[in-house]
Amino acid sequence: TNQLYNPDGLFVDDDQTVVIADYENHRISQWKNGDTTNGQVVAGGKGAGNELRQLNYPTDVLIDKETDSLIICDQRNERVVRWSRLSVIPNIFANATWSKNGVIVAGGNGKGNATNQLNEPFGVFIDDDRIVLIADYLNHRIMQWKTGDMTNGHVVAGGKGQGNRLDQLNCPTDVLIEKETDSLIICDRWNRRVLRWSRRSDTTQGEIFMDNIDCWGLAMDDQRYLYVSDIVKHEVKRYHLGDKDSTLVVGGNDQGNDLNQLKEPRYLFVDRQQNVYVSDWSNHRVLKWNKDAKEGIIVAGGQGVGNALTQLNHPSGLFVDMLGTFYVGDEGNHRIVLWTQGAKQGTVIVGVNRAGPGVNQLSNPIGLSFDRQGNLYVADYGNHRVQRFSLE
Repeated sequence: TNQLYNPDGLFVDDDQTVVIADYENHRISQWKNGDTTNGQVVAGGKGAGNELRQLNYPTDVLIDKETDSLIICDQRNERVVRWSRLSVIPNIFANATWSKNGVIVAGGNGKGNATNQLNEPFGVFIDDDRIVLIADYLNHRIMQWKTGDMTNGHVVAGGKGQGNRLDQLNCPTDVLIEKETDSLIICDRWNRRVLRWSRRSDTTQGEIFMDNIDCWGLAMDDQRYLYVSDIVKHEVKRYHLGDKDSTLVVGGNDQGNDLNQLKEPRYLFVDRQQNVYVSDWSNHRVLKWNKDAKEGIIVAGGQGVGNALTQLNHPSGLFVDMLGTFYVGDEGNHRIVLWTQGAKQGTVIVGVNRAGPGVNQLSNPIGLSFDRQGNLYVADYGNHRVQRFSLE
């Protein structure tokens, strides 16, 4: 990532980030102002090819600000490609492995409400600068921890005690960043609402985006549609940011274990094709609902609760990479499991099937995410910390 091979067109955005058509590397690289050490691959980088995840000798690039997308001249494929900047999925190669020992990047100083502590972390989100955002459940706040600073976090929403005022939260379960407005979207679980909270330093309270919803998990697609799981109605709805009209996309057929049903859905992931992955918590399975489908496909678990490699025990956090490999926080089994497309069983990549505080252990892992470099971050709920497991 610190090299180029016959760079061609380039574009400089408003904050002096340089976006480069890296011609013979078949990728678009992004270099931030002041950081000449390493760039970031923001499109392509999967070898020359004509798949939608590939480029073939790109010659030029620009940014479409309205949609926050790259427009790329993909020369040898004889096409122009739009590539969203809203959700850049990391480059994780087939047969990748991660360090078995984690590094604490947030918390890890016992259960508490000091700025160097967490109290049952749930959802975790990693931004482009590897800033870690955490739904700090029982502290009723959203915490931000900067890469390299493991000493103290910073309260960026809530932290005013448990309550329902607009400057308070009540057991938040998930958080993500909406880039266009530079805001946090927060699932404020026991206030039964979703909040938008500006990241500007002078912000003191959020605004209600939707209420009367038993939300748990959040996801956003490349078109800025927000997806919200409802654990009481056993469904997932899609909302367009800017209005409150919704579309039912998953479930809505009461609770159950049929393929058109869910039972207490938790976390979500939406891929570039708007297929929705759902951790169907009380059914101990992960479902994939293709866009506009009337029922889901079991892609992990669904063999009853258990710790065999064919089973899950209350799956939570989800992530899907560019190859369609997905990663599951197997909460009750204290492990993170990788499932490739079409696999009949998973592979444990982190955790040892029993709870514990060791660097190679987890205790009820819930949220998970990846940075652009493919490093894995896990909200280690029972140990009141977030751990990073490096891609090897």
